[in-house]
Amino acid sequence: MKPFDAFLREQCRRHPSMQPQDVAKLCYQAAFGAEHLLKDTSAARRYLERELETVPADAHAALMEEISHGICRVDLMAWKHRALPVDWLFSMFVASATVATSHREALDAYLQTATGLVTEGVFGFSVTEWECFLKEYTAAGRPAVHHSDLYREKERPAYRIVRREYATLLPLLERVAQIQSVKGSCVIAIDGRAAAGKTTLAARLQTVLGVDVIHMDDFFLPPALRTPARLGEPGGNLHYERVMEEVLPHLSTGEAFSYGIFDCGTMSLSGQREIAAAPIRVVEGSYSHHPRFGDYADLRVFVTVSPEEQERRILCRNGEVWARRFREEWIPMEERYFEAFDIPSRADLSFA
Repeated sequence: MKPFDAFLREQCRRHPSMQPQDVAKLCYQAAFGAEHLLKDTSAARRYLERELETVPADAHAALMEEISHGICRVDLMAWKHRALPVDWLFSMFVASATVATSHREALDAYLQTATGLVTEGVFGFSVTEWECFLKEYTAAGRPAVHHSDLYREKERPAYRIVRREYATLLPLLERVAQIQSVKGSCVIAIDGRAAAGKTTLAARLQTVLGVDVIHMDDFFLPPALRTPARLGEPGGNLHYERVMEEVLPHLSTGEAFSYGIFDCGTMSLSGQREIAAAPIRVVEGSYSHHPRFGDYADLRVFVTVSPEEQERRILCRNGEVWARRFREEWIPMEERYFEAFDIPSRADLSFA
């Protein structure tokens, strides 16, 4: 795991105008994320809109800068240059702000790390300046602070604090925006290995894009179709006929629809999943890139994981009994499907 001093060094390299209070601000954001920034959701939305209107678009600005293991700054000028929707950034900001990130002990540790780097001469200010600031800052209770005037003048900070799990979506979101600008719609299909994080990735997209998710787990093959010949097909353990009938015709229309949910407890259909109208669709789950479905997806995403981490996650999530079924049955079937149709290399984007 990358140590915090590496983040500080990188920020100093990128932003040499950092003053003591800018370092303290970064430490505070790294410890607490954006939770202190969202007091009034409506006001925060209006402020973001106004700021995006006033900042210049910048083709050279980095879209995202990591400031700790879990926290990033998303640059508004870079966002504006890429013409990304304000809704997506605000959703990421709100989702990040409503999660408690850390505690005072983390802030203390980060400030101590910063003190070491100041002593080392990494920053453009003296040890005396840092000590004087830190004394006053500590006496004030170590609150959130603004950027220094020099930093504002030289670095033109304009960003929102976002948790890393949302910031990692940015390459995908850029592709979605590009496709949607041309077609007016976009269908995303997320395939990948068991326990790799397909459902988690889809859930984060659901939060950011505000769309419902279609799950391949709702299309388990019913007992009547589980013949040796069918299960011998790569990807044959998915009820792909029902996907083709109940889902695929609706994806490009943007209209609301519903489909039946397969219940593994009763081994039968049980209820309907309602999918709201939306220009963007997210289809998630193993076999969602099956060649039988043709080129329905505008953006194919593959999620992978190492065998060791896969085993660990399955054991934690499902227990030893079910983990054995994954090892002996489901994972081999998935791998046969990936190999037969070259699924990983056909993806437009990959996540690990």
